[in-house]
Amino acid sequence: MAAGPAIPGLLLVLAATILLIFVSVSSPTWEKISFLNVGSGDSVTHYGVFGFTGSKTQIGYDFNPSELGFDSSKLNTEIIHNLTKALILYPIAAGLAGLGVLFGLCGAAYHRAGTVLMLLATSLALIVTLVVWVIEMVLFGIARDRFRDQNIPAEFGNANWIGLGALVALALGVCASTCGVFGRYRKRRDAY
Repeated sequence: MAAGPAIPGLLLVLAATILLIFVSVSSPTWEKISFLNVGSGDSVTHYGVFGFTGSKTQIGYDFNPSELGFDSSKLNTEIIHNLTKALILYPIAAGLAGLGVLFGLCGAAYHRAGTVLMLLATSLALIVTLVVWVIEMVLFGIARDRFRDQNIPAEFGNANWIGLGALVALALGVCASTCGVFGRYRKRRDAY
């Protein structure tokens, strides 16, 4: 018998998983999704999880705005490079949320234990997503300000807000999963 209490948490975690996957395949893989857009007109560089427009896919990168006439000595520091490495937490969070979905399917179809495991996996995904969202907002906020200091147009991209949506969906998913753990999973027997 399907367990109704697990369904809302499952749907929220599924939505968060999809959003985290979108963020994980940001620029240079998918140019429509990026954390920071630098430049104007046809020469806009998009920065994502694994690099930027025209770069190879890698974990950790340096900002490369040389074609814009940018002095990158203040931006390409060891700390900034390490913060770009921390963006690998987005695919990790997507994997944890996906694991939560699989456990949620078990909870919705079979047993309360699946819902408990969904709650645990989703809680881990929530913590990882919160940490990486704060890191990327600080990282790309600093980068945006450094670009603007040299009169180069720089704007936040849509991946920041997609990540925030995933964070909210995970938080709501944790709440719904917690309620689902304590929900009713069996029919009551009618007394004759």
